[in-house]
Amino acid sequence: MRPFRIRLTIILMVMIGISMAGAGLTMARVFEKSHISALEENMIREIQLLSRTFDFHQAQSGDAIDYYTREARELAALTDSRVTFISKNGTVIGDSESDPRHMDNHSGREEIKDAARKGSGSAIRHSSTLKEDMLYVAVPVVSAGNFDGFIRLSVSLASVDQGVRKGWTLMAGGLAILFVIAAVVSYRVAAGLTSPLEKITRVAGRISKLDYDARVNINRKDEIGELAKAINGMADSLQNQLQTIRDNENLLQSVLDNMTTGILLVNPEGKIALINPATENMLHIKGGQFNGRPVAELKQYYELTRLIQEGIERRENIHEERSVYQPAETILQLDGVPMFGEDGSFKGMLFLLQNITAIRRLENMRSEFVANVSHELKTPVAAVKGFAETLLGGGVKDEETARSFLQIIYDESERLNRLISDILDLSKIESRRSPMDYAPVHMATFCASILDTMATVAEKKRIALHGDIPEELFIEADEDKLRQILINLLSNAISYTQDGGKVELNVREIQDAEGTEKILIHVTDTGIGIPKKDQPRIFERFYRVDKARSRSSGGTGLGLSIVKHLVELHHGEISVESELGIGTTFTVELPMLQD
Repeated sequence: MRPFRIRLTIILMVMIGISMAGAGLTMARVFEKSHISALEENMIREIQLLSRTFDFHQAQSGDAIDYYTREARELAALTDSRVTFISKNGTVIGDSESDPRHMDNHSGREEIKDAARKGSGSAIRHSSTLKEDMLYVAVPVVSAGNFDGFIRLSVSLASVDQGVRKGWTLMAGGLAILFVIAAVVSYRVAAGLTSPLEKITRVAGRISKLDYDARVNINRKDEIGELAKAINGMADSLQNQLQTIRDNENLLQSVLDNMTTGILLVNPEGKIALINPATENMLHIKGGQFNGRPVAELKQYYELTRLIQEGIERRENIHEERSVYQPAETILQLDGVPMFGEDGSFKGMLFLLQNITAIRRLENMRSEFVANVSHELKTPVAAVKGFAETLLGGGVKDEETARSFLQIIYDESERLNRLISDILDLSKIESRRSPMDYAPVHMATFCASILDTMATVAEKKRIALHGDIPEELFIEADEDKLRQILINLLSNAISYTQDGGKVELNVREIQDAEGTEKILIHVTDTGIGIPKKDQPRIFERFYRVDKARSRSSGGTGLGLSIVKHLVELHHGEISVESELGIGTTFTVELPMLQD
């Protein structure tokens, strides 16, 4: 840094020297111009004073030239300047230095033209008569009837030049002293600049070596201080950016760790470059066990590894499904994308693994549902068609038999209508196309109306239908859907209870462990009961415990499935308890207020 300090000192001295020389030249020029300007103003005042005190004679008289020449010489001695009288047409009629008779016409002289145009004129030029630079000043003068022309004064500029030379001498001495002082100051300034720069350079070196905690400890309010602040700001910015990069890396790692979809990155050599926990869980391997190892080492998944190796060899997109056993069958969907650099070089393959076992299971359930719907629809349609064909063929002559056939056709068509209606309801509920219209429901009044509706059906089978509902109990619910829940449960209870049995509807208020108010709805019957093995499946679509009895009762097999979905739409739960030959209790738990 020392050579830099010396170079900086020299540069500062050169700049100061140039500045001082320029200032000296400027001051000399200003001094010269100001001195000449002062001379011009003084000479103008002298001419104006002379024009008021001088005794002018007529310029046309024969002795005018002698008169004005004589007077010019006397005035020149008094004013210490050359005096010239010039007529309006430029003819010299008197001069203190030369014989006017031998002098040129002066109408073209610069000072005369300016005086005629502006009231006064001046010019500097070399006098051929006196052989030196002269300052000429002319002013127009008019004396009534005697003189109409110009009086011109001129002085030598030798005195001005002498003054400038003296000024230069004094200035040179002063500049020399100032230059010495400036040299000392320059060195101290250079030292003051380079010393903090050395500190800044050391800190910058530490930052370049990734020591982002390094800071410049300089408290100055000049440009060096600003530079130190900038270096510290840069270090802060780098530190923040590094922290941001680390945070992004952590975020990316967190995303990879928490993705339910598997990520597998394989390099061009067929080695695993990246594997996330979801992939490890799908393939039942330990965390980090296979990082950097060939994918072929996953020997238990031969079909999967062979597909991955083929993708790397072909460098093409892959969209395939493979079944793996761990030991249960799991269906994995594998999507592979080749990765290429900006230069077109192959960087490896990125594979996306998804466990689609549940999706395929749902697709199978949908296929089974379609098959069940087709079967359920086919049965009443076949009955209607068969009996209708018999009647149309004229094979039934007995009126009573014909009426029984028509009754069967009517019953089957009603069953078909209920089946289609239930299928449509279930479809709306499952697809969330059935919006919830929550409103306060007075349970005592609401349940009384439902019991009245079901009373006729119960009376036909001599079934005692009772209700126990607190008078003050209200619930926030969709009244139509809540009615559908209770009617379905009560209809099932009446259908599967023998003649002379009993069905009860009980409602009561409870609080769960978190203090949330809920209501419990119990529908209890003394019917045939549900076997233990069938209880977990009774809420499935088209599932029947006793298919023959269900069809004879007109059931569609969708009622409990609809009830379960409607309860879930109310953010509630439904459960069943049953014993064969004793009876069944369905319990619906609903929140008193909906969120």
